[in-house]
This record gives sequence, structure tokens and C-alpha cells, in this order.
Amino acid sequence: QVQVVESGGGLVQAGGSLELSCVASGYGRYTMTWFRQAPGKEREFVAGISWNGGTENYAGSVKGRFTISRDNGENAVYLQMNSLEPEDTAVYYCAVQVYNGGDMSKSTSMDYWGKGTLVTVSS
Repeated sequence: QVQVVESGGGLVQAGGSLELSCVASGYGRYTMTWFRQAPGKEREFVAGISWNGGTENYAGSVKGRFTISRDNGENAVYLQMNSLEPEDTAVYYCAVQVYNGGDMSKSTSMDYWGKGTLVTVSS
């Protein structure tokens, strides 16, 4: 069992920045990802990074504004979010792929999830 805990959400004005953090328990070659779910919408992929950092994927809506990174020594992944827009308001979830070798942009490919952290961007 892998425990996943996110932190760093909050309220920010449009155009501002915020950094989310996520720590996964244990040790392994995890692919780590961020998804988000806005009110009334389905959960969607935001960004993902392979265990060695060699592969990064981003949703088109955040490419150029968000940056994912990881620290394997801390079993942590980070999401630096810049130029935030009200449309970025959502609960952000960290997810870890341990066993499933599927596409990291698919929620069904993730094995463990955190409880989420709320990001609110005011206009």
C-alpha cells in the first residue's frame, strides 16, 4: 500500500503562482502524476513524470504555464503553476503508478491517489 499526500493548495489571484507538493510512501520506480477536477466536471490529467524524470507530459491547457518535477530522494513530486487562470480552479490530485504500465494521462492507469488539495484562482 502506498500512501499519497498532497499539500500546497490555496487561494491565489489570476496571474499568480502556486506550487503543489506530493509525497508518496515507500520506495519504488513510480510514475507520478497530477490530475484535477473542477466543480461539475470530470477529473482530467494535468501533468505526469516518469520515475527517472526522463519523460514529462502535460495537458495542452497547462503547457508552458505548469512545470512538473520530482525528487526521488524524497519520493516527492511538485507542480509549479504560473500564470494561473480562474479556469485552473479545481481540486488537484496526486496519483502514483506502481503496477499499472498504462498511459500516464489516463486516470485508470494510476494505482494510488491522494485525497486532493484545493486550488482557487480568483479573477
